[in-house]
Amino acid sequence: MSRTAQINLNQIGYRPGDEKRATVRCAEAGTAFCVINTETGKIVFEGVTDHCSERGSSGDSVCYADLSSVSTPGRYKVLAGKDMESFEFVISDDVYDRPLKDSLKMLYLQRCGTKLPEEYAGDFAHKVCHTEMAKIYGKTGYMEVSGGWHDAGDYGRYTVPGAKAIADLLLAYELFPDSFDDDCKIPESGNGIADVLDEARFELEWLHKMQFSDGSVSHKVTGLDFDGFIMPDECTEKMYVLPASKTATADFAAVMYMAGRVYKDIDEAFSARCISAADRALQAYIDHRGDDEYTNPADVLTGEYRDECSEDEYLWAICEGYRTTADKRFESLLDTVDLSVIKNDGFGWDDMSGYAYYAYLAADTPMKTELDLKGRFYKMCDNAMNTSFYNEAYGSSLADDYAWGSNMYIANNGMALLLASSLEYNKDYELAAKRQLDYIFGNNPCSYCFLTGYGTNAPLNPHHRPSVALGKPMKGMLVGGADSFLEDDCAKEALSQTPKAKCYIDCSESYSCNEITIYWNSPLVFLLAGFKR
Repeated sequence: MSRTAQINLNQIGYRPGDEKRATVRCAEAGTAFCVINTETGKIVFEGVTDHCSERGSSGDSVCYADLSSVSTPGRYKVLAGKDMESFEFVISDDVYDRPLKDSLKMLYLQRCGTKLPEEYAGDFAHKVCHTEMAKIYGKTGYMEVSGGWHDAGDYGRYTVPGAKAIADLLLAYELFPDSFDDDCKIPESGNGIADVLDEARFELEWLHKMQFSDGSVSHKVTGLDFDGFIMPDECTEKMYVLPASKTATADFAAVMYMAGRVYKDIDEAFSARCISAADRALQAYIDHRGDDEYTNPADVLTGEYRDECSEDEYLWAICEGYRTTADKRFESLLDTVDLSVIKNDGFGWDDMSGYAYYAYLAADTPMKTELDLKGRFYKMCDNAMNTSFYNEAYGSSLADDYAWGSNMYIANNGMALLLASSLEYNKDYELAAKRQLDYIFGNNPCSYCFLTGYGTNAPLNPHHRPSVALGKPMKGMLVGGADSFLEDDCAKEALSQTPKAKCYIDCSESYSCNEITIYWNSPLVFLLAGFKR
């Protein structure tokens, strides 16, 4: 491990008034440290580390250096003990402006079915891709389903994670509209509409194409197998529209109700179209509620996004429908939900209950129900906060295991805490949320800033086809992070004896550690918008 990895902090930096806490790998409290202005070489602050912590899944014994009193804009680093040194960081009012734009711009660079000109995409420009008619799997017909975003490191387009990504963007805009502008350098920039809404609408228009005539919604459009590590306009896999799923149908209904609300004052006709499509999808879900959950057909090898329970998606659709329309019919539907089968673990694509609880609580007029949705929501948030404060040495909100896409779960928890604080202000929730952002940007046991193109020690080899094809990482992508289950050969070979929170490798072959997705970037967009204020 390099010398500079002995002190970990947010490598991108802090706003002047932020808590600024560095995590120092040392076994004794009271270790002397100092903060140096790297432009002048002068010491601007001296202190000693506070209490020692051995909590959590990193295997590290650490102390903390509180740098919060350093607030003058500039570039700094921390020195401690005899030879410990941090990476450089910045203090600035606008420190999160560029990362926010680039994490949002990543979604533009994932656009499918359209040419990405060099003017907007730079080195990642490519010709139009995936515009051919897609065969309806198991039937004789074809559908025109061009558009949307490539989901991840592959070129599939999936309804369920697409709905989550849109939801994150729309929530960010609803809560923090002043954090967004109309100048992200995408084709729609300058049209008088915040680029975050232009980008979300690009995916929404594709989702409309995925709805079948009976109101149900296709689970995904992909080839039968993944393409090689080539640019999207070089793909040759025949495209298939896979069957409808209950999760896709309910997620579609929920996010279309959201869109109907958010776009009402921007494009009334589009808003009405979204609500109408949502009504049809919700009815289709009810009609097929007893059906089995989606599984890939035997000859389809692309991402399955298998979800054993769609009750949380159904709850989300009901709550968003009511929040948008205030129609009393949703109250009667709410009483049909079986809360006992819902995991209640957050805002991931496989459990949308957090979105449902927030929509329920944010409605202008509360729905009448005996279901304790408020209690479930705040229990979720309290668990995340308490884990961050008391269970994990680096402030992560994850306890024990780090699943595939752990950085998404960390960002999701930060988002949940900010949403909760927007309903009832809670400074501890906001502090815990900020620690999730600090973790993602470098205050973690892996010593990585997990956002490509940022920080001193950023991933260079993401599992992302355009990046591999061009031999350089696309900027602004959040990689998956530590995966303690070691779910690919690269991770198994390199990390078999590694503590759980350190199970990360910067290798393009490690899809379980180093892939990227639209729905990992989207909660990061939310967090950055929340802390850009």
